[in-house]
Amino acid sequence: MAVYTEVPDDALAAFLEGYDIGRPVSCRGIAEGVENSNFLLRTTRATFILTLYERRVNPDELPWFLGLMQYLAARGLSCPLPVADRQGRTLRTLSGRPAAITTFLPGGWSPQIDVDRCAQVGAAMARLHLLGEGYVAERPNSMGPRAWPDLLDACRAGGEAVRPGLVREIGTVLARVLPAWPGVGGNPTLPRGQIHADLFPDNVFFRDGRLSGMIDFYFACTDWYAYDLAITLNAWCFDASQRFLPVHATAMVDAYRRVRPLEAAEDAALATLATGAALRFTLTRLYDWIHTPPDALVTRKDPLDYAARMAFCASRMGGPFLP
Repeated sequence: MAVYTEVPDDALAAFLEGYDIGRPVSCRGIAEGVENSNFLLRTTRATFILTLYERRVNPDELPWFLGLMQYLAARGLSCPLPVADRQGRTLRTLSGRPAAITTFLPGGWSPQIDVDRCAQVGAAMARLHLLGEGYVAERPNSMGPRAWPDLLDACRAGGEAVRPGLVREIGTVLARVLPAWPGVGGNPTLPRGQIHADLFPDNVFFRDGRLSGMIDFYFACTDWYAYDLAITLNAWCFDASQRFLPVHATAMVDAYRRVRPLEAAEDAALATLATGAALRFTLTRLYDWIHTPPDALVTRKDPLDYAARMAFCASRMGGPFLP
């Protein structure tokens, strides 16, 4: 469940008076997502998404996220467009939370992951990277390598209960990844810009088999483009048994290349970046698994799924990631 803050009808009506989008007809909570409270908002004019940003989101960063979505949508990327109120504001307050309204994208996320969908995602991600080049404001990656040692330390006490040896395994991989990371020591830097950083299947919409949009930009940041590709390879190119799907991965990377060619240094770093991406989600899922109260409304995600992907990716370090 992803509705943590309720919105009374009278508060919603008063809130919408500040917009020129019609009167409210219905406002229904959306179960998908884990970070914020999301509602499907229908008015007398159209359908929108209403988002209330919860405590895990830094409100000072919200203008950057909303500005990025505005920038990308204005340049043709199919993503939610923040709706401005009558005073030109896209960020307001509702029920004591920062709140924004965005346009509604047609389609929905697909539980079916196949080669064609992986190729579509690769091409769309490359377009996102190219279209975002003119958005010069930067947001450092708060979940990048600098955060990983502290996350591991916060998981030491409870991590062994999840699986004996897990904390040691993560620490071993971390000790390999950090000195190999692009830009560290003598390692070459890579092309960088605005990345999505969370392009999981439930953040990509399809309609009639064709990609219709990308949502949930609230982990977006300024980082290596190839790191975004590595995150997405981890998210899309393993099956339910955590076995790597090389045909899916090749289709994604080849489609990405056709839109934005990869430099030789990006190819060389892909295995390290994929290992770091799997490590990052192993750590954040492990942290949530240990520290989320049992009565919380968040559905915890099993960190062992990503621990298996981390082990596979680490086995590719020092060589090509794709066969």
